[in-house]
Amino acid sequence: MALKAPAAGGSTAVSPKLRWFAVAGVIAVVVVLAATAYGRGTLPAETRDPGALVRWGYGVAQTLQNIAAAATIGALVFAAFIVPPVLKGRKSAGRAVTAAQIAAADEHPAFSRIMVLASVASLTWTLSALAVLVFSFSDIAGVPVSGSSEFAAQLTSYITELPNGAAWLWVVIISSVVATLTFGVRSSAGLCAAALLALSGLLPVMLIGHAAGGNDHEQAINSLGLHLVGVCLWFGGLIALGVAGTALGKDTAAVLGRFSTLAGFAFVLVVASGIINATIRIEIPAGLASPYGVLLIAKTVAAIALGAIGFLHRKQLIPALSAKSGNGQATGLLWRFIVVELLIMGAVSGLAAALSRTPTPTGEDIRPALTPAEVLTGYLLPPELTPERWFTMWRPDWLWIAFALFAAYLYLRAAQRLRRRGDSWPWIRSVAWLVGLAALVFFTSGGPSVYGRILFSAHMLDHMALTMVVPVFLVLGAPVTLALRALKPRTDGSRGPREWIMVLIHSRVAAIVTHPLFVAANFAGSIVLFYYSDAFGFALREHAGHELMTVHFVITGYLFVLSMIGTDPIPRRASYPLRLLLLLATMAFHAFFGVTLMGSTTLIQPEWFTELGREWGAPPLEDQQMAGAITWGIGEVPTLLIAIGVAIMWSRSDARETRRSDRAAARTNDADLDAYNAMLARLEKRDTRGRGGQV
Repeated sequence: MALKAPAAGGSTAVSPKLRWFAVAGVIAVVVVLAATAYGRGTLPAETRDPGALVRWGYGVAQTLQNIAAAATIGALVFAAFIVPPVLKGRKSAGRAVTAAQIAAADEHPAFSRIMVLASVASLTWTLSALAVLVFSFSDIAGVPVSGSSEFAAQLTSYITELPNGAAWLWVVIISSVVATLTFGVRSSAGLCAAALLALSGLLPVMLIGHAAGGNDHEQAINSLGLHLVGVCLWFGGLIALGVAGTALGKDTAAVLGRFSTLAGFAFVLVVASGIINATIRIEIPAGLASPYGVLLIAKTVAAIALGAIGFLHRKQLIPALSAKSGNGQATGLLWRFIVVELLIMGAVSGLAAALSRTPTPTGEDIRPALTPAEVLTGYLLPPELTPERWFTMWRPDWLWIAFALFAAYLYLRAAQRLRRRGDSWPWIRSVAWLVGLAALVFFTSGGPSVYGRILFSAHMLDHMALTMVVPVFLVLGAPVTLALRALKPRTDGSRGPREWIMVLIHSRVAAIVTHPLFVAANFAGSIVLFYYSDAFGFALREHAGHELMTVHFVITGYLFVLSMIGTDPIPRRASYPLRLLLLLATMAFHAFFGVTLMGSTTLIQPEWFTELGREWGAPPLEDQQMAGAITWGIGEVPTLLIAIGVAIMWSRSDARETRRSDRAAARTNDADLDAYNAMLARLEKRDTRGRGGQV
């Protein structure tokens, strides 16, 4: 059965628009060639020339790789979260759409186009990343590309021995896997997994990107990661919106509204992370006059222009598209905005590719004598720890700061939405959520985090806070309950935030990770596995390991506290006696671990804590024993408070049950009690007769 064209226009109506994608690509290529020539003019004269193919082809391939990666991510995000997978007349409101339905002839034309885009873009991403891999080696080595065995051997060494080569190999592998998935996956869960995998393909680029080599390597990586995610969601979503075009039909207004919200968050990520990168890479304002600074200014101006166009999208187009009249005029205005955004975004992509190959005026030169602490941690050894320096020493972790800001905004916006429609939301929950986020920022960017890689005791304090203090406040905020009350369910077959929350709550994974026995075992056992394996060393040595450690600590603590005193819905919650038993068991286990550290004479990770060059504070072994005391002493206080909370909830639950029983008895005039007494009377009468017969 052939697909029917949507009401707003046939599928051929969008074909003339495709020329604008070609124009945007041409603009990107022209910009990158001009910017590359401008940037390479600042290279030293002794730099070896790898040949014209690499000199000009490298920037073009990198631009194509950037656009293809963004288009792949944008298409998969649209398919999994934004666009209805089937036609509105063929779906049931509030009912999940199966892969069989999507694969059938009732697939939405816009969804079909976006999946074609995902396949083509992911294949282009794979090939362009492979070209960048070869060109980057040729550019670094200063040798032309050739098919000789010597070039192949050197390229193999580049891939296996240097971080840049390994990173681009991972990009090729991830993009090829994503390309394979786009041809066979149609379910919402599969598309969501493919989108997450595509986003993970940005990680290798983050680690070797132009901002990652700044003065503050770790924070540059975080800000660059936020920047890449924002660009891919924004630019990739715009490409997906343009490809879907008039095939959206009556769903145009809803889809544009969803993309507008996503683009708003992406715009904030792009601009804020760009400013952070600029401050890390160059000295402001002196560095803005350099070639790198000029390209940076041009890129920033283009991004702000795109943000203004997106603002006009939200204010003018969405109401016009939602109205019953004037849809044709509004659709034409939509296409004009999309074309302008594509042209500007193509130029931005070219500037980004040229920027990655332009040397910065400062920040690239490594001082001849790095201190031991700089070699290990990436920053100078902080001064001796004093009580006030717990609060005055800061190294911003932009990843967690961004998470906290977005989480606070979304929570307050949801609470405000409830109040506007007349529903109440306890202000104490909002306060608890904000306190938890503030504590998260402090323990990831403040003194405990700064000294946590210098002193084992400070690290253990940070660990206990992220596991047992921050999660308590976050759980008391009940974010899932708020989201389910504030978010509107979708009726077009697509899965929005509310639908995905419900999927996660009822999933098998949630049933396992929230099981009372699992959360207790994970909470107590992971601390031993982490510190008595190389996971602790990986978290100390590698920035990615440090961030994964923080994620593990927070999630482990959140799940444990949620199962104990949380009110958000989970598949299974333990009885109150079992909760108290698990709390006592974990408290005893933490005490045992703390006592073990206090009595240990073997230093954990000695190659780290003895090589920092620290001349103040306690010796490493004594500091480790102090960490054991922190685990035993400070770690038990939150557990005891949680136990008190469980006892209070138990008491309130019994009181509610008693009141419920009393109300039921009042409604039935104690019918249940009367029936029970009558049953006892009959049993007594029968027993009396039995004894009389025996006599």
